[in-house]
Amino acid sequence: MGAGHDTVAAELARRAGGYGHEPYVVDVLTLLPRGLGAGLRGWYQAVVRHAPWVYAGVYDAFLRGGPGGTRPSGVPLARLAGERLLTLVDRVDADVVVSVFHLAAQLTGHLRARGRLRVPSAVYLVDFAVHRQWLHPGNDRYLCLTDAAAREVRGSLGVAAVPTGPAVAPPFSSPAPGAARWRERFTGRAPGRPPVLLSAGAWGAASRPDATAALLAGAGYLPVVLCGRNRRLYDRIGRVPGALALDWVADMPGLLGASYALLDNAAGQTAVQALAAGLPVIGYRPLPGHGLEGVHRMADLGLSALAPDPPGLLKALADLPSCGPARAAQVRALFRADPMAAVAELAERAGPTSS
Repeated sequence: MGAGHDTVAAELARRAGGYGHEPYVVDVLTLLPRGLGAGLRGWYQAVVRHAPWVYAGVYDAFLRGGPGGTRPSGVPLARLAGERLLTLVDRVDADVVVSVFHLAAQLTGHLRARGRLRVPSAVYLVDFAVHRQWLHPGNDRYLCLTDAAAREVRGSLGVAAVPTGPAVAPPFSSPAPGAARWRERFTGRAPGRPPVLLSAGAWGAASRPDATAALLAGAGYLPVVLCGRNRRLYDRIGRVPGALALDWVADMPGLLGASYALLDNAAGQTAVQALAAGLPVIGYRPLPGHGLEGVHRMADLGLSALAPDPPGLLKALADLPSCGPARAAQVRALFRADPMAAVAELAERAGPTSS
């Protein structure tokens, strides 16, 4: 769903090659029969963009953790992809399967618990907030972003769970060559105005981004709205005086390196890329469900600020210089290990090579 899971999978695959293993990446939604995966993706995209309150209800019913009685499981849907996954595992002679999406975690856990998946299963839990559809006791090991997430997994399942931090590509944590070009563009557009990024994800899903852009422009900032692949949003932002609308951006390291702050609504991959780049993150108008919980969890961990309303947003931006040193220490502690090292360990246990 979206581009974040694909980005994580691609980075883990790149790292697998560094350990001498051969990666094979597959989208679990393509393993579902009769176009069900494409339909599910399209429905979710439409709901997140146009009816987020519907997703909030789905999240409460299916995903939210904690007390509240029995909730529906994702296994019945996930197991529809079971035969195709097992066929693929046999065809590529895999030694370990790594899930970076909760439906895949349900599938691998289900197959491992029934003895049908004969190679270890690792789950790389990419969210700061752990929702229940990530959790299945059949999986062998969970790799988590934080200590708190690892403790929650161990407490819920009793399986091995270790904190590794995010998997972010190296260009985000190095000086970005493209940053100078972005700075020139921003200066030419709005001299003296600090550029503030508004992230709407690959699908351009955000709550009132035009109002936020107008607020920032009126306060002396250059709002730069990442519209993803949402052309309607791009056109809307283009009509906001003083705002800069961007569609799909290829040079994210350079853009992050040239910006003053990121306004984040999902605690997803763009947020952790910003942290890796040393860019302050402010949670604002989070998407419902795991976005809301993830944004709050990031702030609770001291990794980001949280702005409850427009005045709070302007205050959070003004306070960034004074909060920098303490927050930087929290961010450094987050990027503690390489999740692929733990995956490679499972692969070595299973056989001499891995796919």
